[in-house]
Amino acid sequence: MRSGNYVIISEKGHRAFVPFPLPPDPPVRMDAEMVRLLSDADSVLGRLDGVAAALPDWDQFAGMFARCEAVLSSQIEGTQSTLEDVLEFETEGEVSDSPGGIEEVVNYVRAMEGGFERLKDTPLSLSLIRETHAELLRGVPGAQRYPGQFRRSQNWVGPAGCMIEEADYIPPPPPEMRMALRDLEDFAHDRESLPALIQCGLAHAQFDIIQPFLDGNGRVGRLLIMFLLCDRQILRRPLLYFSYYLKAHRARYYDLLRAVRDDGDWEGWLKFFLRGVGEASAAATDTALGVRALREQHRQEYSGDAYALALLDFLHRVPVLSARKVQKHLGCSYATANTLISRLEKSGILSKCAGRSRTRRFRYAPYLALFDRQALQGSSPDELGGTRTTSYIRRR
Repeated sequence: MRSGNYVIISEKGHRAFVPFPLPPDPPVRMDAEMVRLLSDADSVLGRLDGVAAALPDWDQFAGMFARCEAVLSSQIEGTQSTLEDVLEFETEGEVSDSPGGIEEVVNYVRAMEGGFERLKDTPLSLSLIRETHAELLRGVPGAQRYPGQFRRSQNWVGPAGCMIEEADYIPPPPPEMRMALRDLEDFAHDRESLPALIQCGLAHAQFDIIQPFLDGNGRVGRLLIMFLLCDRQILRRPLLYFSYYLKAHRARYYDLLRAVRDDGDWEGWLKFFLRGVGEASAAATDTALGVRALREQHRQEYSGDAYALALLDFLHRVPVLSARKVQKHLGCSYATANTLISRLEKSGILSKCAGRSRTRRFRYAPYLALFDRQALQGSSPDELGGTRTTSYIRRR
């Protein structure tokens, strides 16, 4: 087999898959379609980075993209929280109606931002991957599954609560897993052999095959894409919410990863990956241009009002807020803050948040609308039906 082979791990004949080191042998076939998709994805990614960097508030813009990616990646795993839930939670420390999984999404944002800070000084490493995992599981359900530690027992992938006999896939046993991780780290450090996006796609699929943690492998694997893009200096900040594409094509995503393992079809997966990078980059570029136009429009509308201009700038950093937040930020009276909010609400810039919270909150509606609706809405029951879950044997 091209991608690895199966080994017997029990007297009952259970078979685990052990991957071969990357890059694939024989090498990835760079046919005309692959070359075109790679060129298109590289071009659109470069434009995205340039357009976003030109924004006067591009750090805040990048932060919103990090939150979109966190929401969408977590929704792939079945989390119900939305982008607005995350913004409310970060602003006020609570969320109306308490949707499930909000802490997991907030942890994802912290893990992403922390990883990007680390990558400014050190190369991508297994240590960074462990730290990312520890942050993802900090204080949330699943935290008992050894956060920040590679597994020491066999795990498997299948419906929640299934036994190993019912598993869809059994990853490599711990000794082989550790060898595969070391090989993957070496591959990530190779900056000469392959185009950067090809390397990113291969590394993500290999990580999915290895499944090195007892929980959170999917989210860490998707963060690995962002980390590699930063490590290879393709993006300066996490501006790409690639999980939008993966969520929209979830069944195909899993089928192609399975085909890599079972059929050695690296090319099918890589073409899907490159299409996704291109589509997600183009959508993100449109959003960046929309944010710039919106900022200019609203600043022109309130060009003579210092308080309103200051609040508009603040809304790009904190697009969900309360009157108390406005009062504190502007250093004005509570009455002045309420009056200002009412003016912006009448003009359609602010709208009341739904929910039964004791504190009235307002959202920067036109700004949030620019970010993809998939990040603003929870997963449907039908979408959740495609979610993979990992069962595991507790280490004695």
